[in-house]
Amino acid sequence: MLRWALTVPEYGVSIMTVTSTPQADPSAAREPRVLLVDDDRELCQMLSEYLDAEHFDVKSVHDGSDALAELQLSDFEIVILDVMLPSVGGLDVLRKLGASYSTPILMLTARGDDVDRIVGLELGADDYLSKPFNPRELVARIRAILRRASSRSTRGNVPDELMVGPITLNSGTRQVHVSGKPAALTGAEFRVLELLMRSAGQVISRDSMTEQALGRKLAAYDRSIDTHISNLRRKLDLEAGKNPEIKNVRGSGYMLTLAHA
Repeated sequence: MLRWALTVPEYGVSIMTVTSTPQADPSAAREPRVLLVDDDRELCQMLSEYLDAEHFDVKSVHDGSDALAELQLSDFEIVILDVMLPSVGGLDVLRKLGASYSTPILMLTARGDDVDRIVGLELGADDYLSKPFNPRELVARIRAILRRASSRSTRGNVPDELMVGPITLNSGTRQVHVSGKPAALTGAEFRVLELLMRSAGQVISRDSMTEQALGRKLAAYDRSIDTHISNLRRKLDLEAGKNPEIKNVRGSGYMLTLAHA
């Protein structure tokens, strides 16, 4: 049995209890490499032990500059990045990596800090988790992200090209062009756009988009999908009233309109 307390300086002490030892996965092959970036060394140690028991290979660093250096030296399957870091902060790390950085990034943010979450998603983070959190949820988020990455890598080398009006999306090369010009999208934005293009002319609910693109259930006050849609409209230069456009169907979800010839 594993039992520990998590201290979050911003909020005092939040007690989290894990009542069972994580179960080993006998089918697991190579342990996925995780870069954990947080200046709370005690938290890093606790999470490293927990993730190690869940068959993840964890490397922890405590500042954004160290994270950038580590990412140049080694390959990781996922980065867990705290926003509040000394010297080089988490958002600065996202800016330096750029929106086209391919390794998935899961942000750790202060609960209720919408600005950090929105900016982080705009800068290229794939998902976020608010502190304090249950480590089981962290593991669930990591596995959902890795499953999406694995499904993309096993599609094969045959390009799968979608076209809606001037927008071209190639799921094989992970590239998007608008009128022949490349558009730099984050991983989450790409998945949202792919969902919309595969169902062009049909409404997709926010719940369904959150589950399929982000790999989790839609929670109350979760505006991640809305942020990604806003980013897509801006990056693809999709103006309201023109065709194609991403329409907000009130009470139902979003729809990518079909472009007329």
